[in-house]
Amino acid sequence: MIVGIPKESSQEERRVALTPAGVHSLLKAGQTVIAQSDAGIGCGFSIESYREAGATIAFSAEEVFARADLVVKVMPPTLQECSWMGEGKFLFSVVHLGSANPGIHQLLRSQRVIAVGLELIEDADHYMPILMAMSEIAGMLVPQIAGRFLETTHGGRGVMLGGLPGVPASHVVIVGAGTAGSAAARVFAGYGASVTVMDDNLKRLRVVDSNLPRMVNTALATSYNIARYVSSADVVVGAVWVHGQTAPHVITESMVRKMRPGSVIIDLSIDHGGCVETSRPTTLSDPVFKKHGVIHYCVPNIPSSVARTASHALNNVIVPFVEDVEEKGGESFRDNLALRRGVYLFSGHCTHEALAGLLGCEYRSLDSLLSTSTREV
Repeated sequence: MIVGIPKESSQEERRVALTPAGVHSLLKAGQTVIAQSDAGIGCGFSIESYREAGATIAFSAEEVFARADLVVKVMPPTLQECSWMGEGKFLFSVVHLGSANPGIHQLLRSQRVIAVGLELIEDADHYMPILMAMSEIAGMLVPQIAGRFLETTHGGRGVMLGGLPGVPASHVVIVGAGTAGSAAARVFAGYGASVTVMDDNLKRLRVVDSNLPRMVNTALATSYNIARYVSSADVVVGAVWVHGQTAPHVITESMVRKMRPGSVIIDLSIDHGGCVETSRPTTLSDPVFKKHGVIHYCVPNIPSSVARTASHALNNVIVPFVEDVEEKGGESFRDNLALRRGVYLFSGHCTHEALAGLLGCEYRSLDSLLSTSTREV
């Protein structure tokens, strides 16, 4: 099987799905890898490093998509990229078909592509390795982002995260006690900030209380409590995520209006619609805007700002799944629960029930398809 690694075409996306180390592992497992010449340039992996690892070098994305049996990429494919794929190939990517151009879904189905959404891969213990790795990176980056935009030179309140003798620390409110929120809380506490983590799930708050420093406080995320804590915050982090759904607006515009000028909001839920009513997507090159005097940071692909670290994390998770597909073909989706849960499309059929309902197409369970046919690679 030929595994293809194209350069990401999405704006300001610097990550790559497979590193030279991943290429080396796949070649040892008997696979052939074709990499676009500048696939890893954004995260510091040169064409020479891929060639030395054993990859065949292609000089266009079209060549990679056309020659590869399995294409591995980070961001959702474009309609143009999908048109380059042939019949019955595999696509491993953050697909987000629910919010994609409908033509992409139709084209992939007509080509009988087996599309696996990396964001959906989930094992029996509900561990989502790709999503959690990227969420943890984003959460760990949040304090340094907040510290930068609190500075006077960036229009912030001109305060430090940590306090000084006689000067209190900044107040940070994190709404959402999942992977990203917990990672952010841990680093904020290390900076010396006064941190309050909010969630509507008491079990998650107990985990935070048990695992994070005692100066990290917790509060139940009712609308009353959120409004009360947000109004006095120097930094608000929105880290709300609902599996398979758009993030709810738990922080309303009226709450934002009551925040102090120069305060900072970082909406980590923006790639799922945002959990702050005043949020809108921004980019790494133009990451902030002001609304009601409050600085909003709403970059969907924060991990791309540390593209090399993020690429290593992606590679470590993706390689075993690619090896499994190479060894077993379609049977890997029968045996590997985590991989099976990631399938959006299988040989012309939509196997994701929520997506089928959203797009108004026929839903077929993957198990029913696997019971009638086995794909050979």
